[in-house]
Amino acid sequence: MTTPAALPEPLALTALHASHGGHWLRTGQQGPAAATQAVSKGDAIMAAADTPVLLVNAPLVASRLGYPDLSGLDLLEAFAFIHPARFCVPTPRGLAEALGLPVPTEDAAVPEMLQRAAGALVAACRDPAWPEREGAWSALQSLERLRWPWAQVLKPHITKPERAERWLFARLPEWEEAGERPAPRQIELAPEAIAARLAALTGEGAEQRDGQRAYAQDAARIFAPRSAPGRPHLALAQAGTGIGKTLGYLAPASLWAEASGGTVWVSTFTKNLQRQLRAESRRAWPARRADGTPPVVVRKGRENYLCLLNLEDALQGGFAGRPAVLAQLVARWGAYTRDGDMIGGDLPGWLGTLFRKRGIAALTDQRGECIYAGCPHYRKCFIERAARDSAQADLVIANHALVMVNAARARDPNQRPTRLIFDEGHHVFDAADSTFAATLSGQETIELRRWIIGPEKESRGRRRGLSARLADLASYDEAGAEAITAACKAGQLLPSDGWLQRLAENQPFGPLEALFAAVRTATYARDESGGMEAGYGIETEAAGLPGEVIEAAGKAAEALAAIRVPLIRLGGRLEAILAEPPDWLDAQGRARIEGARFALAWRIDLLAAWEALLDRLGGPADPEFVDWLAVDRSDAREFDVAIHRRWLDPMKPFARVVLEPAHGAMLTSATLTDRTEDDDRWASAIARSGAAHIDTAPLLSAATSPFDYAGRAEVLIVTDIAKGDLPALAGAYARIIEACGGGVLGLFTAIRRLRAVHGRIADRLARAGLPVYAQHVDPIDTGTLVDIFRDDPHASLIGTDALRDGVDVPGHSLRCVVMEQVPWPRPDILHKARRLAGGGSAYDDRIIRAKLAQAFGRLIRSKDDAGHFIMLSPAFPSRLLSAFPKGTPVLRVTLDEALQRLAAGVLHKQAERAGGAFQS
Repeated sequence: MTTPAALPEPLALTALHASHGGHWLRTGQQGPAAATQAVSKGDAIMAAADTPVLLVNAPLVASRLGYPDLSGLDLLEAFAFIHPARFCVPTPRGLAEALGLPVPTEDAAVPEMLQRAAGALVAACRDPAWPEREGAWSALQSLERLRWPWAQVLKPHITKPERAERWLFARLPEWEEAGERPAPRQIELAPEAIAARLAALTGEGAEQRDGQRAYAQDAARIFAPRSAPGRPHLALAQAGTGIGKTLGYLAPASLWAEASGGTVWVSTFTKNLQRQLRAESRRAWPARRADGTPPVVVRKGRENYLCLLNLEDALQGGFAGRPAVLAQLVARWGAYTRDGDMIGGDLPGWLGTLFRKRGIAALTDQRGECIYAGCPHYRKCFIERAARDSAQADLVIANHALVMVNAARARDPNQRPTRLIFDEGHHVFDAADSTFAATLSGQETIELRRWIIGPEKESRGRRRGLSARLADLASYDEAGAEAITAACKAGQLLPSDGWLQRLAENQPFGPLEALFAAVRTATYARDESGGMEAGYGIETEAAGLPGEVIEAAGKAAEALAAIRVPLIRLGGRLEAILAEPPDWLDAQGRARIEGARFALAWRIDLLAAWEALLDRLGGPADPEFVDWLAVDRSDAREFDVAIHRRWLDPMKPFARVVLEPAHGAMLTSATLTDRTEDDDRWASAIARSGAAHIDTAPLLSAATSPFDYAGRAEVLIVTDIAKGDLPALAGAYARIIEACGGGVLGLFTAIRRLRAVHGRIADRLARAGLPVYAQHVDPIDTGTLVDIFRDDPHASLIGTDALRDGVDVPGHSLRCVVMEQVPWPRPDILHKARRLAGGGSAYDDRIIRAKLAQAFGRLIRSKDDAGHFIMLSPAFPSRLLSAFPKGTPVLRVTLDEALQRLAAGVLHKQAERAGGAFQS
């Protein structure tokens, strides 16, 4: 940290800090006259409206002030410009740490720190050794034209380079084609070699864990040669927290990749684990091989990466106003990023939220519109680079959805992974459920219309219809032109802008809008959930449907077929042209056609799935599937109408598409099995892994956590908070956070209760120096909220399901987990069908125990962690207590008794465990 003598000079600008605890203002005067004053909310708003002020995280400050039009000199924007691709927690504390400044110990000290932070950023621009200097001057000229507030502040300190700076698209390196990697050699891994590799990865002097060594040997089984097609080696491995499962499976994986020349894919559910895996993999592989290629590659879906064509369009006028500023800052980042990953990579998660709109999403390939080789930036594309690097990599780190989608419709079947490790394996069922679903909705069909016809007249951006993307084909090939014309004509009958309003006014246009109108009417008429009055989405089974829906479905299916048939003809023409190229087909035209083929095949398959879905409406129910109609709503506002189809057991297609083609696969997790004393604890793991649908018996492996839960954790079930008593619930949360001094992770089952509790407690706790951040309240993405929580041991964080799993906050920052009630499953149509097939209430109990185990798992992440798990619900059935690790003390107590135990801590000797204590 910088010493006081080396502190940068503060920038002479007014600084504003606002929190739930109050508002502080410091003028730009320097010297003895400088002073920080506590001001009212009104005075803070007047100061911000009068002149641009220094602040951190303008949307959050605006939320604190209740002044949505707030703007100013946001230091986070300056940080993103001056230090692109660098990590910074978006709080005053985080900014101070990132710039090496003393961390302010109270709110009143923040404004002065903001002035010094501005001084540090300006000083960085003047530093001859500024590592991110290239491109800054040119970008600043563009930002000045966009009236970016920081432009005038930074302009005097960034000198014009002697030579013209290269544009981003000229600076990025091109990827190179590589020969196809040979098939991996068939080898057997020796147990001694696995043990030696594990010892090398854990390091000399590391704690020897018998569980980890046994786990590594079991994981190695999936790398043995396969005995028959369709019969992969399958392992289901339960690994308790603290076993060291990451290195446990990386040891045999790295050994096999080295000896066989093959590629291992490790799939995760959360981005946090992907980051952890990338870090851990450095123990087994160097950052680069001798030839410069990476042995470890992180792969994500296309929608995660910066699309250079979209960025170019945004920079050249596709974006206006504040989004145009965002595009310039993203371009700065694009020149320094490691891999172009915008979602969970090295682009700050908070950058997009500073601009309030979905600018980040618009800079990725959200709609599957990539033109592949037809793109002028194809040779520099981050997505294509990652795909080619992964084909030559030893380890590919991906996510469950990408692995399944690639297996289902990979462009190159030869690149499908054959050795798979699904970490966070308890999420594979949910990922398969989404991947193999079919949904015909208004939003989906309007996207198809735009892909076929192009954007509406008033729309901005580079979106093009088929005619524009295949203009040369439409001009020179008569049959191709006829197919495009027919598809565009048929596409006119798909929903267009304003379709929801027309449905509300009972004036649908075209057969698809007529179908959605009939679906909407039937769903409202049959709803018995009470969700209509509460403002939630509503749904109804696709059984016994009225004749209006069946008739509309038939006409809609005909309209979809009228689109699909010319698209099939068009695909045939593209194949024929590539097979026998005509004289007019140049290299760029060929590239466009090759890129269009894959997108075309995807849409044809999608249309066929929609037609099949409609054909089954009104017919006998298929026992393999669950069908229903839905009107999606949020706060009583409709945003979509849909017909859904899900597999009753999505592990059937998962087994066929993903497992059977593989040679070896493992599903591993700390909560893979059901924690129950009554039934076979492996039954649910087998059912939710796909193992029951392949012709091979899985290896079942279990390694118990080495942590001392009995001595370092307590489960407290509070018995005097009545269900529905919101003031009592809010008061309990506030008193718990005060007793713990922060460090509380609060998990809610309903967003409305979360918001209500936060509104009642945030101000009071902030005044005590205990900030409370809230998902669905604070204008910050979930990943950044976790970063803030991890960075400040006095902070607390409340949220919903997204925080229950994948949050890794070891140490003092997380010392108490609070759940407001038992996480009963939502009894929607899909759940009810699976509940009926899965054993009734026993099915519910398995789901609840899994959720409780995952939530409890947030508490103890290392052997030095300790803390409490609190359930604020007296209605906690004893049959669910087995969700907690064996030996964990479980006590039913009043709130006052719970607060006494929080004050005492869990490391004291627990002399009295009678009177309501359970041993789980």
